[in-house]
Amino acid sequence: MKNHHKPLRVSVMAERVKLLGALPSPFVYRVIWALKLKAIPYEFIEEDLTNKSPLLLKYNPVHKKIPVLLHGDKPVCESMIIVEYIDEMWPQNPLLPNDPYERALARFWVKFAEDKGSSVWRLFRAKGEELGKTMKETLEMLQNVEEHGLGEKKFFGGDSVGMADIAFGSVVYWLEVIEEVVGEGVIFEAHKFPRLHAWIKNFKQAPVIKENLPYRDWMVTFFKRRREAMAASA
Repeated sequence: MKNHHKPLRVSVMAERVKLLGALPSPFVYRVIWALKLKAIPYEFIEEDLTNKSPLLLKYNPVHKKIPVLLHGDKPVCESMIIVEYIDEMWPQNPLLPNDPYERALARFWVKFAEDKGSSVWRLFRAKGEELGKTMKETLEMLQNVEEHGLGEKKFFGGDSVGMADIAFGSVVYWLEVIEEVVGEGVIFEAHKFPRLHAWIKNFKQAPVIKENLPYRDWMVTFFKRRREAMAASA
């Protein structure tokens, strides 16, 4: 006689979602925003990156980095790959447009954010000559998005937060904090980047994002301490 309960139990188990991460990582917040925009319940497991858990080492043995999404016992790694997985797995509130060309454009800007957004983190670590070089790279990155990325749209894909917004939200919101921490003048000036400033304002005011943003003052304190610790150990 077949056990009719077993497959049900497996499917319920498979639906359990866990997120391994550390705050205030911008990469972890990308995944949080995607989960919240899709209204997917999940369990957050805080990682100590100075003492990585057996769980993290088991589920991301290649890079040993956060975030890791666990869907049942299936791990998905790398923040934007996780966001794309979430979008494909839960079709409600799609994060990519239906139109193939619009979808290709969104993926282009996601890739641009991945490739060029790293200058923000180099800015955080840079000193002296390296700092000037990194500020220039960051300005070029912002200029490209200002001129070619947004047009007259509220968000990258139109009227709602999508995948490219998630990718850039984690770059620009953290840049505003890093600028303050580094204290070498403002890169992200409103008069230079009017479209980007309007966009980040819209992004931060989108209800789901607004409810799931780390507090700016707390972030400034956190990253100031990190930068001081880095300087001390150097």
